[in-house]
Amino acid sequence: MKTTGDQQLVKRINRSVLLRLLRAHPGLSRARLAGESGLTKSTVSLLVRELIDEGWLTETGLTAASGLGRPSTPLQIDARTRGLIGVEIAVEALRVVTVSLLGQVLWTVEEPLDSTQPPAVCRQSAALVARAYAEMAAQGRQLSGVGIGLPGAFDDATGVVRFAPNLGWRNVDFLPQITQALTLAGLPDVPVHVQNEADTAALSEYEFSEDEAQNSLIFVTCGTGVGAGIVLNDRLFTGMQGMAGEIGHSILQVDGPLCSCGRRGCAETFIGARALARMVDTRRGGYYLGVLLQNLWTTFNPGSLVVGGSSCERYPGIVTIAQDTLQAYAASAGMEAPTVRAARHGLLASAVGAAALVLHQYLRPMHPRAHPLAT
Repeated sequence: MKTTGDQQLVKRINRSVLLRLLRAHPGLSRARLAGESGLTKSTVSLLVRELIDEGWLTETGLTAASGLGRPSTPLQIDARTRGLIGVEIAVEALRVVTVSLLGQVLWTVEEPLDSTQPPAVCRQSAALVARAYAEMAAQGRQLSGVGIGLPGAFDDATGVVRFAPNLGWRNVDFLPQITQALTLAGLPDVPVHVQNEADTAALSEYEFSEDEAQNSLIFVTCGTGVGAGIVLNDRLFTGMQGMAGEIGHSILQVDGPLCSCGRRGCAETFIGARALARMVDTRRGGYYLGVLLQNLWTTFNPGSLVVGGSSCERYPGIVTIAQDTLQAYAASAGMEAPTVRAARHGLLASAVGAAALVLHQYLRPMHPRAHPLAT
């Protein structure tokens, strides 16, 4: 029996329960946490002390207890002591952010991508992450982890990028290369997580949302490529090999225009950035985006749909047309369509979400995908 390992897992689960309760209800006391979590008061007191010492939680002062008894001490997530770093590897640029545990964007940097060759991408990314870490250290913050979003299907069981056509990558053993580059750049030994850029964009909306009751969301990102990040039942839905959400390569027209993936008639050939740039009237692209939103809605039934990416920034009219198209489909079926809104963080959505990926994995210890830096 792996008694020690089992005990450590139970402890991680209990810590995550307390953190998630305080994210949803800031200001709970130790006694309230014990009542809400079902844990004993002594266990809660011990775990809270550890979380305060490690910079995850902070006390906010005294408040009178209800009825008779000693005053209680409200607790909340510590937004000052720890930080997260998020990286977006886009087709044309690298974006790096530092973010607090509550989703406050603290620092950002963007550079053109020097090369699409994996070793060069890893070196350039690591150099920017080192800058971000230096900024974080200067603020007196402790790094909790690094998240990376990239435009392709990432298999988190193997660390391999299976398919990233707009970078020209197939079966790239990415994780060892990026962890080695981060180590050489001087990063401390922290977890490193990687996911598709649309998945991380979804987490920028999901993990730092004020709507804790919503447990499903889809983020559609429109840029050089088109993808969807899908959160179902409080978890990312990535598929068996990270291919879920590759809606840019779903077929909208049989024998249609040739796509970069080798297929014909992919959604990317109608609403990708290159396709939109060639259109005389981008309203047609907005219509096809609406068709995609309709298909995602009927397939996954999400609480909300979020649309973002460089194409939506450049052609904001396509979002309005897509919303109208979705509403028309819903009206035809006599149903109410889900909420559609623009991304809160604009072009930083994937980078902010990459930082959120670290938190997302930490708060769900039953399915850990942490990859420590190479030593």
